[in-house]
Amino acid sequence: MPLNILFSAPPAMWPNYQPALDAALARAGIAANLACSHAADEVDYIIFAPDGGLQDFTPFTRLKAVLSLWAGVEAITTNPTLTVPLTRMVDNGLSAGMVEYVLGYVLRYHLDIDRYSRANGPHWQPRVPPLARQRRVTVLGLGALGVACAETLAGIGFNVCGWSRGPHRVEGITCRFGPDGFAKALAEAEILVTLLPLTPATENLLNAETLALLPRGARLINPGRGALIDDDALIAALQSGQIGHATLDTFRVEPLPEAHPFWQQPNVTITPHIAAETRPDTASDVIAENIRRAQANEPLLHLVDRRAGY
Repeated sequence: MPLNILFSAPPAMWPNYQPALDAALARAGIAANLACSHAADEVDYIIFAPDGGLQDFTPFTRLKAVLSLWAGVEAITTNPTLTVPLTRMVDNGLSAGMVEYVLGYVLRYHLDIDRYSRANGPHWQPRVPPLARQRRVTVLGLGALGVACAETLAGIGFNVCGWSRGPHRVEGITCRFGPDGFAKALAEAEILVTLLPLTPATENLLNAETLALLPRGARLINPGRGALIDDDALIAALQSGQIGHATLDTFRVEPLPEAHPFWQQPNVTITPHIAAETRPDTASDVIAENIRRAQANEPLLHLVDRRAGY
């Protein structure tokens, strides 16, 4: 009997995801009725995006797992009606997009590209940048995206430190963890990249006290979660010169309101949550593989620990 799979996401996503998911399910040998609506008590799996409107999972009495299309799952992990396994999205398309974004903005800062912008007017003031091996970059978060970015940066020579809440080991990366490691990781960061999940333990992790631990003039790149940073503390640090420049891709409220002070800061670059996008073709293969695994009683990929929040 075919599985009933509910696609619970904004309707605009359906035309792109339907053919990709149908093809991936067929490749995995899964017979399925994939649709945007099913009788709740007949649904086997839910493919989920948090802005699709589904909040109450109680009626889904046959449900085996919820498969998130997003890497971030903070909008669902605390939902008390969700009692089945939850997976988050980790796929090579998402990782590749994040790596390219982070690499581009790290190189922008490392090479001081803005210094030679024609917008600054004519000048001839040569300042040769250091080699990558002389530039210290810290990546906060050593999940799949953080490791991919850290390894890429180290691969072209940057002196990379990675920080996580618990111990990790990544070849070629100086790995630090815990509160003491966090302070050291910040103190070493000429360029700081934030790729942590948003949990109660990481909200406002970068605040007035912790931003002060960075070398004066450090550059900040945040393609992780907006609420990792205390907005007011960052604005104060930008205005004082403690932070030389910030590139921000995620925000507490999106789209970023026109009245938000970030828009008025000359040393802030704002990008509209474009660093990494879940791509239907690669994400669909991950979804199909997890459904195949669940049906075969095999461990699910990227299973969320709801106590940790990711």
